[in-house]
Amino acid sequence: MTMLKVLILIGASLLAACSGEPAKAPAKAETPVVQVADVTQLTGDAEAGRTGFGQCRSCHTVEAGVNRVGPSLHAIVGRPVGTVADYRYSTAMAAAGGVWDEQRLYDFLEKPREYIVGTKMTFPGIKDGQRRADIIAYMKTQTD
Repeated sequence: MTMLKVLILIGASLLAACSGEPAKAPAKAETPVVQVADVTQLTGDAEAGRTGFGQCRSCHTVEAGVNRVGPSLHAIVGRPVGTVADYRYSTAMAAAGGVWDEQRLYDFLEKPREYIVGTKMTFPGIKDGQRRADIIAYMKTQTD
């Protein structure tokens, strides 16, 4: 066999190997998003919630009496809505009434701007119900 025929066969083999669909990257494994309507169906993990609360820290603190862009979230579970001293709430939040219980926090944290229309809070929310339950479990530990 001549050298030319060998090169043609090698080239044809390479082209045959390259034909067809290009190889696709393997699908990225995603963590499933937990969706439940009732927070009591979940067990919050305060340690995971401490980590998750990191995204809240840009606007909030859990220190009593320390307000930032948002009010202090110290002892928020069981506290009446819109009542942190020395914080200027939106009209909508001030008029919301009620108490921040676990379920209300759970619902609010999913889509704050839809839950209380007119809130100053620009955070889009947390889709994953387990992450919300974890953050609430952490906030429950932040009391005197």
